[in-house]
Amino acid sequence: MSIDQTLTSQERLAELDLDQLQQLVGLVEYDEAGDPFPVTGWDAVVWAVGNATQAAAFYQLAFGMELVAYSGPETGNRDHHAYVLRSGAVRFVLKGGVDPASPLLEHHRRHGDGIVDIALEVPDVDRCVRHARAQGATVLEEPHDVSDEHGTVRVAAIATYGETRHSLVDRSRYTGPYLPGYVARRSTHRKPDGAPKRLFQALDHVVGNVELGRMDEWVAFYHRVMGFTNMAEFVGDDIATDYSALMSKVVASGNHRVKFPLNEPAVGKKRSQIDEYLEFYGGPGAQHLALATNDILRAVDALRDAGVEFLATPDSYYTDPALRSRIGEVRVPIEELQARGILVDRDEDGYLLQIFTKPIGDRPTVFFELIERHGSLGFGKGNFQALFEAIEREQAKRGNF
Repeated sequence: MSIDQTLTSQERLAELDLDQLQQLVGLVEYDEAGDPFPVTGWDAVVWAVGNATQAAAFYQLAFGMELVAYSGPETGNRDHHAYVLRSGAVRFVLKGGVDPASPLLEHHRRHGDGIVDIALEVPDVDRCVRHARAQGATVLEEPHDVSDEHGTVRVAAIATYGETRHSLVDRSRYTGPYLPGYVARRSTHRKPDGAPKRLFQALDHVVGNVELGRMDEWVAFYHRVMGFTNMAEFVGDDIATDYSALMSKVVASGNHRVKFPLNEPAVGKKRSQIDEYLEFYGGPGAQHLALATNDILRAVDALRDAGVEFLATPDSYYTDPALRSRIGEVRVPIEELQARGILVDRDEDGYLLQIFTKPIGDRPTVFFELIERHGSLGFGKGNFQALFEAIEREQAKRGNF
């Protein structure tokens, strides 16, 4: 299989190659021929937000994303505004209701800002839908073509946890900026001189939170319906503090380009972060997105300068002799990581650097992770204790612990 066939349209547009993706997101060898539901990669993360116009400005000004397309009343879409933003191979679509009867407004009333669609690029929409239906999936949209002067996109959609969906997109015959119904659009925003071209290059994983007792059900869904495989499992003391706990399993597409950790709460003395999310989001949904970067220090500095807040890590994390002996040498001095609150973990394949933002909306629900991989295929298991204690400190401040 050639590189052009293996890369998604977004990855080619971002001028990424397989070697870069291997480092960014940890790809593995994969033979598509035997996959009943082949997934090329991420297509878009679609959000429902309270104010898409302001959200689009926020992601440009703070996260360094680029506005590339738009749909709204000016283009004949009377229901909502939709802004398409890009950073490397990452595509966000921010939607906010205009018509008072728009379903987006009711979704936002129930859930606040959140992810409604984790869209995936696939080489054969019809094949995927046939397999998904045969395996019991709920098909929300039958395969169909949408066309304009730039060509044709074939799309469909299936349901997953909560009110989240997976659109399935084949854009191999399309050259437009996003989808038919959208027009190319650029912002008047100009980055300061010397600002990096982009702060992150790819989407590493998207974490879903589900109700107590339903994690295995959704793990089985991804196995059965989409042919995903188990990548990791964290149970018991893996993700637990003195007060709260959760369980997590990670499923991934064949080449590990698309990875879904799935969390459920576990019994603890107090409410876990998953319990808090489920309460304030009003049910299951996507909890956080991990953005892959090749320079996490520069990204954190730029985001913090733009007003993005990160979880604080105590100095004791960096002076712990056990940490120093476990992680060995990394590309930057530990003091540089400590100054920014960046966590570090090592496994048998290499190491990774990671940091987590505070929730980015009014509700304590969705947040971001920045991750820089150096061979590691994991998710920072060695950092779980420090991370969850940091989250609990924030929960306590909110009175939700």
